[in-house]
Amino acid sequence: MDCLLQKRAPAFVIQEFYNESKGLPYVGFYIFEKPCLLIRHPEIIKHILVKDFENFCDHYSSPGKEDRLGWSSVFLMKNPTWKIVRHKLSPIFTSKQLKRMFDLLLEIVVNLDSHIDKIEFNGETKEIDVKDFTTDITTNMICSIAFGLNIDAINNPECELRKTAREIFEVDKLRGFKLLMVFFYPQLSRYISLRFFEKKTSDLLRKIFWETINYRLKSGEKRNDVIDTLIDLKEKYKDQDFEDFKFDGDDLLAQAAIFFTGGYETTASAMSFTFYELAVQPKIQDRLRREILDVLNENEGKITYDMVLSLSYLEMVIAETLRKYPILATLDRKAMQDYKIPNHDLVIEKGTPIFFSLFGMHYDPKYFPDPEKFDPERFSKENKSSIPSCVYMPFGEGPRGCIANRLGKLQTKLGIIKLLSQYEVTPSEKTAIPMVLDPKNPVTAPVDMKLYLNIRKIDTNAK
Repeated sequence: MDCLLQKRAPAFVIQEFYNESKGLPYVGFYIFEKPCLLIRHPEIIKHILVKDFENFCDHYSSPGKEDRLGWSSVFLMKNPTWKIVRHKLSPIFTSKQLKRMFDLLLEIVVNLDSHIDKIEFNGETKEIDVKDFTTDITTNMICSIAFGLNIDAINNPECELRKTAREIFEVDKLRGFKLLMVFFYPQLSRYISLRFFEKKTSDLLRKIFWETINYRLKSGEKRNDVIDTLIDLKEKYKDQDFEDFKFDGDDLLAQAAIFFTGGYETTASAMSFTFYELAVQPKIQDRLRREILDVLNENEGKITYDMVLSLSYLEMVIAETLRKYPILATLDRKAMQDYKIPNHDLVIEKGTPIFFSLFGMHYDPKYFPDPEKFDPERFSKENKSSIPSCVYMPFGEGPRGCIANRLGKLQTKLGIIKLLSQYEVTPSEKTAIPMVLDPKNPVTAPVDMKLYLNIRKIDTNAK
């Protein structure tokens, strides 16, 4: 009832189930009349997500078929179509392709100086909404990568794509109910129009996407981005149907749409939560800044792909941020056939929804002592090997894990490197300490999607 009334997000309720069933490998609960299963034991989780993946290859969540952009996206589509499409899209995110995309991302980050310099500092510091600021940055990034567009969302926050990005995760009562049903009671999809992408959003993305594709086809321009890859797939498979999917029309657009949605929001959240933790723990901020400045000095001030990957403490900081603030704090699967859990008496019946609580596992002191503490050392080379498999899963796990996780981390690292190398973040009067998460939002987010911090330019020579 708390979920229906939007007093609490399902992630917090399922975390409560996880905590109340301490010591059990799994626990059952109901969503209305539907029996569901919450898996707690890491070894069973590994079987479901990895070892016996073929029996749990689909998400339980699903929008209505009227929402073709949601239905056909690689995130929500069903098997066997999913396996085919995922295989065709995976080359977009190889190391080779990421290196090609890196220059596009770097263009956005390099221009941050001019954007920040336009902020009117009151004395030495300026209070900004870091969540909004990082969303502007990541919207610029993902528009460049997915659509080949330079929208300059920081200087032009009312541009169409920035407004659309804002609307996707702004949750009013009706939107909140629809998203709740898409993820936790998709049976309603057959009777009412449950959409991940609302019609207005779909229409705008469709317009921009096809204008961009048609321009590329006509001009022959190549940018080594997602659009180029999708054009290649469209041409290569134009005469083939894969079950109920074609590399054309809305089915093709759906892939760019989901990259756009996931690429800006998840990265902006990771970046803003990292800045928050660094602001309240200045020693960690100073250590990370020293690592960044040392490597920049060795590299004559240049930011390169290999240089970004070499920053081990930055990797640890982001890993700890994603432990405390996994963007999707609940994972779901569906049993495709009856399945007996190895070494247990339970048979999971075909069609049963399966859930995993990332909040539950990421805050379980059995795996992460003193879980409320922000401690990057958990992910040092020496310590991370002691973390059991399938208890830390900010990008999911197994074949259906996030296809773009390396791209998301690359975006996050670039934003942090650029800002932290020249600026200091500290709590402001509006900063909530401790962090208060929005209990109504389907993704992990600060209350009202706002996160205020002070920002101040520093003399890096003195650091």
